[in-house]
Amino acid sequence: MVGDNRPSYDGEFSEYFAARAHALRNTAHLLCGDWHRAEDITQLAMLKLYVAWPRLARRDSLDAYARRVVVRTFLAENRRGWRRREQLTEEPPDTVAPTDGDSAHRLLLVRALAAVPPRQRAVLVLRYWNDLSVDEVAAALGCSTGTVKSQAARGLATLRQRLGPHFTEATTEERSDARARRTRADVVPPHR
Repeated sequence: MVGDNRPSYDGEFSEYFAARAHALRNTAHLLCGDWHRAEDITQLAMLKLYVAWPRLARRDSLDAYARRVVVRTFLAENRRGWRRREQLTEEPPDTVAPTDGDSAHRLLLVRALAAVPPRQRAVLVLRYWNDLSVDEVAAALGCSTGTVKSQAARGLATLRQRLGPHFTEATTEERSDARARRTRADVVPPHR
């Protein structure tokens, strides 16, 4: 072999990519509502992360930085208008149909989330999906905590309006049923 021209950090970045790409893709999907676009956003974000990798001194905060890059890539693409790379084909693309109630609820929630303005959607995904604190979301988006709180409130109001009261009632009933099943399982000893 003549020589290996790969940077010394390739292996380290590859390990990080393998471990975190799936979670970042899920975040991107919640932001944009399209798996193909989420894949593109994730790849763009990971490319930006790869380029910045040698300059990243604090490896302990990589996840926060990577999430910030994903969100900013999503917001930048929305500002520019998404350049569709789809091509017409004779056959429609394969789609996966929901198989159970949980999938149906998830699909309904993702569609409703797509109706939320991009900045509010970014706040909701980071705050409630990625379970970040208000301060962490503010740092990721480069805004104040007050902005995060107001964007979250507006985003949740839009979601509630899109989902309607029947979704909240159905979800509450399902949670109550699940809680009752867990309680019964705790009370009834296992069969020996």
